[in-house]
Amino acid sequence: MRRRDMFRASLAGAAGLFGLSRAATAEDRPKVAYHLSDLDKVNFVLGNIKNHYEGTGGNVDIVLVVHGPALAGFKSKGLSAAISGRFAGLVQQGLEPHACGNTMQGMEITLADLLEGFHAADKGGVVKLAELQRQGYAYLRP
Repeated sequence: MRRRDMFRASLAGAAGLFGLSRAATAEDRPKVAYHLSDLDKVNFVLGNIKNHYEGTGGNVDIVLVVHGPALAGFKSKGLSAAISGRFAGLVQQGLEPHACGNTMQGMEITLADLLEGFHAADKGGVVKLAELQRQGYAYLRP
């Protein structure tokens, strides 16, 4: 009986090493919240997010929270095709962008003024970031 228990424990350990013990679930996926407030970092942060998706094979949930001057970098009018195309591609990969409601009000910007895909963080960008961290999201501010 003792040998059988040892054998089962060995099998369970090997299965764990090779990821065979159970199927991965959405809860197992890494979750990351990117914080962007600097207008001059818009393209840089979009590049970081692209690299993040590529580096994980797309196995990551990413939320981008934008507030302050950076929000102007996502207005659909006058935006470069390179940035709008990169952003649209990231949204297709699963990026969930949120615009700070306070910044939107202060800059007189609506969701309709922003690139397609944005959600409003009605309580504010920093509140949204804190909520995401409580939900287990890693916080990144490039």
